[in-house]
Amino acid sequence: MSQMLKSSGSMAAATLISRLLGMMREVVYANFMGDTRVAGAFKLAFTIPNLFRRLLGEGALTAAFVPIFKEKEKTRGEIEMWRAANAVISGLVVAAAAIIGVVMLGLSIALAVHQFNENTELMLRLLRVMFPYMLLVCLAAAFMGMLNARGHFFIPAMSATMLNVVMIASVLWLAPKMGHELHEQIFALTIGVLAAGVAQAAFQLPTLWHDGFRYQWVSPWQNETVRLVVMRMIPGTIGVAAFQINVLLTQTIAFYVDPQINASFDYAVRLMELPQGMFGISLATFLLPTLAGLAAEKNFGEFRATLRHGLGTLLLANLIAAVLLVVLAEPIIRLLFEHGKFTAASTERATLALMCLAPGLVAFSTVNILVRAFFALGDTKTPMQISIVCLVLNLGLAVLFIGPLRQGGLGIANTITSIGNASLLLYALRKKLGKLELEPLRATFLPLAIAGTLGGLIAWGGEHFWEHALGHQTLALKIGEVFAPAILAGLIYGIVALAFKIPAAKEMAEFALARFKR
Repeated sequence: MSQMLKSSGSMAAATLISRLLGMMREVVYANFMGDTRVAGAFKLAFTIPNLFRRLLGEGALTAAFVPIFKEKEKTRGEIEMWRAANAVISGLVVAAAAIIGVVMLGLSIALAVHQFNENTELMLRLLRVMFPYMLLVCLAAAFMGMLNARGHFFIPAMSATMLNVVMIASVLWLAPKMGHELHEQIFALTIGVLAAGVAQAAFQLPTLWHDGFRYQWVSPWQNETVRLVVMRMIPGTIGVAAFQINVLLTQTIAFYVDPQINASFDYAVRLMELPQGMFGISLATFLLPTLAGLAAEKNFGEFRATLRHGLGTLLLANLIAAVLLVVLAEPIIRLLFEHGKFTAASTERATLALMCLAPGLVAFSTVNILVRAFFALGDTKTPMQISIVCLVLNLGLAVLFIGPLRQGGLGIANTITSIGNASLLLYALRKKLGKLELEPLRATFLPLAIAGTLGGLIAWGGEHFWEHALGHQTLALKIGEVFAPAILAGLIYGIVALAFKIPAAKEMAEFALARFKR
């Protein structure tokens, strides 16, 4: 059984728990603030510090740091490895503290000397409280990279559960104590963000301590490891973050068109993150140290095979997820979010966003894996250059589509951009390696397209039958309207994939059967 499937599978399990808690958090948020203007202000404000979490925890820092950390372990021994880690952590603390100080000072001055409109002022005040989260997420990301390099994937992935638990508690317990109006209570969520950052970093410390890590100040100035990490991380921040920067830019545009667009689109993004995190991020996180080791050994045949294997597994898992998110968008959103301040009209708006965003799921996740392949080869510039092109494209498409299609236009812009990003990365990687040897993967495209089409038709027919025969008046009926068609469609998809002897389907089935027998 493939080590990739075992390691990324355990991480996917942890990520599933975390993402389910994250989805529960969004359910609580929807009940608490719906897609109101206050929700739009909070979601945009949180997008900015949350961007650092996704860039660092799921992207640039780990992508730059893990290969160096791994190389230190192999060539210089554990003492020098831990010293390098301490130097990077020291540098992160200094840099993050400086950025936080400048940003918070700038926000305070801007709020004091300029009269913003009501929505913008609320967003900036929320951002000022939350921005120190950046320092906490820097530490959590560094700890995650160290644990991944040491072969620990489950604990770092589980650390995000702490973040979600604390943020849920901030709504249920703290918000009622902050006032009677929503624009007052919303500040409880900003306090929850800071507390969640502390919990996320602290959760990983016991495992690091057990592995031998002891923090000591190591001056980052003139430190070789810090310099190398920074050199790789700066372009890599753009390279890994195409999707997240796209989200930030489009949500900023949406906020100034109508904060309600911003809020409803964000709920669709959160739904996308469940399969993307389970399969795309989990596989990419496992593949980075694996591919980095193969690149260091100049074993490019195995490098290509491992990359192909990862892409095949990702395609199999995320294709059916994308199909189900499109076909079952409305019942999914109705089941999860339609209560409290999230109305039936809110469901219609978020459904449109999800149906336009979900077709790009495979491309979103593919970008994560391909960028890791470039990082493993020590190339951070190529993904950066491609991402700049795609960011400009995304911004233009968002401006073009947001007027007539509202939140649907943002989804279409992100989908087109991500498909372009993945295509350009594949082209550049083939040029870099000479060949990718993806012929076995391309042979699965038609069978998977057939399987996905059948699965989509089964889900569509099942949902329409349920809607007309049973309706969705109760919670049980809403659950059935989602899960009955989804399970049936998933089974058909898996059976067809196995019938076509798709390697990733066979491997997943054997892995699941072995775990069940155990």
